[in-house]
Amino acid sequence: MAAITWLLLYLVASSAAAGAAGRGDGASQVYVVYMGSVPPRTSTSLLQESHLRLVGTVLKRGRRADSVVVRQYKHGFSGFAARLSKDEAAALRRRPGVVSVFADPVYQLHTTRSWDFLQQTAVKIDAAARGPRNKTAADDGSPSSPAADTIIGLLDSGIWPESPSFNDAGFGPVPSRWKGVCMTGDDFNSSNCNKKLIGARYYDMGDVRGPSQSGGGSPRDDVGHGTHTSSTAAGNAITGASYYGLAPGTAKGGSAASRVAMYRVCSETGCSGSAILAGFDDAVADGVDVISVSLGASPYFRPDFTSDPIAIGSFHAVAKGVTVVCSAGNSGPAAATVVNAAPWILTVAATTIDRDFESDVVLGGNYSAVKGGAINFSNLDKSPKYPLITGAAAKSSSVSDADSASHCEPGTLDSGKIQGKIVLCNHSEGDTSKPVKADELNSAGAVGCIFVNDVEWAVATTYLDFPVTEVTSAAAAAIHKYIASAASQPVATITPTGTVTEYKPAPVVAYFSSRGPSSQTGNVLKPDVAAPGVNILASWIPTTSLPAGQKQASQFKLVSGTSMACPHVAGAAATVKAWKPTWSPAAIRSAIMTTATQLNNNHTPTTTDSGSPATPYDHGAGQVHPTGALDPGLVYEAGEDDYLHFLCNYGYNASTIKLIAASLPGGFSCAANASTSLISDLNYPSIAVSGLGKAGSRTVTRAVTNVGAQEEATYTVAVSAPAGLDVNVTPRKLEFTKGVKRLAFQVSFSAGRNDDAAAKKGALSGSITWSDGKHMVRSPFVVTS
Repeated sequence: MAAITWLLLYLVASSAAAGAAGRGDGASQVYVVYMGSVPPRTSTSLLQESHLRLVGTVLKRGRRADSVVVRQYKHGFSGFAARLSKDEAAALRRRPGVVSVFADPVYQLHTTRSWDFLQQTAVKIDAAARGPRNKTAADDGSPSSPAADTIIGLLDSGIWPESPSFNDAGFGPVPSRWKGVCMTGDDFNSSNCNKKLIGARYYDMGDVRGPSQSGGGSPRDDVGHGTHTSSTAAGNAITGASYYGLAPGTAKGGSAASRVAMYRVCSETGCSGSAILAGFDDAVADGVDVISVSLGASPYFRPDFTSDPIAIGSFHAVAKGVTVVCSAGNSGPAAATVVNAAPWILTVAATTIDRDFESDVVLGGNYSAVKGGAINFSNLDKSPKYPLITGAAAKSSSVSDADSASHCEPGTLDSGKIQGKIVLCNHSEGDTSKPVKADELNSAGAVGCIFVNDVEWAVATTYLDFPVTEVTSAAAAAIHKYIASAASQPVATITPTGTVTEYKPAPVVAYFSSRGPSSQTGNVLKPDVAAPGVNILASWIPTTSLPAGQKQASQFKLVSGTSMACPHVAGAAATVKAWKPTWSPAAIRSAIMTTATQLNNNHTPTTTDSGSPATPYDHGAGQVHPTGALDPGLVYEAGEDDYLHFLCNYGYNASTIKLIAASLPGGFSCAANASTSLISDLNYPSIAVSGLGKAGSRTVTRAVTNVGAQEEATYTVAVSAPAGLDVNVTPRKLEFTKGVKRLAFQVSFSAGRNDDAAAKKGALSGSITWSDGKHMVRSPFVVTS
């Protein structure tokens, strides 16, 4: 969406089109050939040789297979990337053993108070909603905690190893199971890794794009995104952190004791699909526990599961016991924009925290202040002495479009009318980005700018020295009234930004956070959970863009995006893995989802940025509760077999699925009645049912496993259902014993007897909650007609 392309200057917005790889000689381009799981008892060398033999069968005489293959996948799954013609790619699609062949796509990056806020809010909600709970173990951030043996791998833009977030003081030896490497590259060598940053790999984009498209031959981050996400997930606790004095405090990762491994799959131009697959393949072989992926396709480029590098790589990672956490995308608030929606992925939406960055407009006359927000280091006088003008009033005589002038679109204003003045500009979705407008106003001689913006108000844009703030249209009404009533020239000033903490309400679902339902998996509820993703303070790379008077670049930066939310959950997942090392990725996801919170710091239901109640399509099960996930009581288990039957119901045939999972028994088959409606029966911690209006009713099955300290436990169910929907759970009581740890139940949905019309209004949401008096195991549901 055009209004947020400014959001992360280096973190290209997720609405950018994901295109095919750049072509080499005009006749060929890079294709990915996906061949499913590595066949049992197949050596790496034999597998690589088979790849070369296969591609050799489609090449013209004189072309060598090893000259066209640019990457090979041989650990978590089988396949390769090769520079092929369209005809050669088509021929490979017809070869036995090939699942899919697709043009190498380019995905985009989805671009500390947040952890304190998560814990404080969750504790207060627990006390209000549940009463006291037994204290659970948590990652205390020390290198001696159990999390020191967990490894978080990140597929991102690289890492800045000199950041204090990755210092290894106090860390013990690297876990012996670690098989990764620290690759040497441009301005990066093996000494840049240590006992905290234990591995770093890179995949040069020049390998597949040609020299002109090289992404840099080094794991070193020249974008900033990977450094920010990795420090958010697992950075050391750094006291005295701030962004030039703003957001002061301690910056820390969610699992500060975990080790970090970086897989650089992105550059400033994007993230190659073939590199993403290589990152997954290596991360699984290296021995990571959690993979954090803050990137994805555009919601308008919807690859199938067998041609989506993230879906492919994450499937095989999860099959080998690695939890994969992905960002939901930055294309909200439009519906059906969520990406990374495969059911084996833990998909994360973005919310605000209780911190605001206030920069006010002080008006002349009675010196009244109008509240605004942005990040600027204004050096304007505190007294309102600067002439104030609207964009409409400053319209150039050569421009006929008064509306464009009121929005201060480039080229629409008379520079003579704005010199030395503060300019009031409207701003709407689809406009030129605010930083571009601000730069033009600054160049034309304006001394400041006020943007009227109702959509993006919760995300503080950084303007550095040029005094800019943003106000809502309601607040702007006071400014317009003052301008109209001023007896002489209206004047104003803009105050430098100040940090406001304990801001309410929080969390709020960020406007840019992509929303469900998934266009691919309507019967799997996505996103799964939400986490802080607005104005997150974390480590950054050195920059030359400094505020006036600053001689040294800040080691931290405030950045927004679901990219920032994703590593919060990755850190939480690593903490759960540290304390529950035998838990599967599905159990970890379940624990995070069923313990999520739905209340804000006003103890009222979480809302969206527009003020409407947040639904599961907005924030999934709710805001992550990191320590609560350590003691969920019950979990919804699912494994590779469950996901394969999901693929059956999705529409794949058994022969394709057998290639995807080579370890399947020979007798595997899809059910005769396989259909998309049966996807709702996947043993997921949430429930999504579509087409209720046609069927009239639908019953789904779930099973939960007791992981609580008490082997003998009785759980009873509570249902929260909207008007127009009857929801019945059978049985209403689950009794676990030493010999019975897993029990199934059914949930029936039907239109209310006297309110059929209500059931046809669209998405109806609610929840079912199992409780034993100590644990509350909540599962959201959404039912559509």
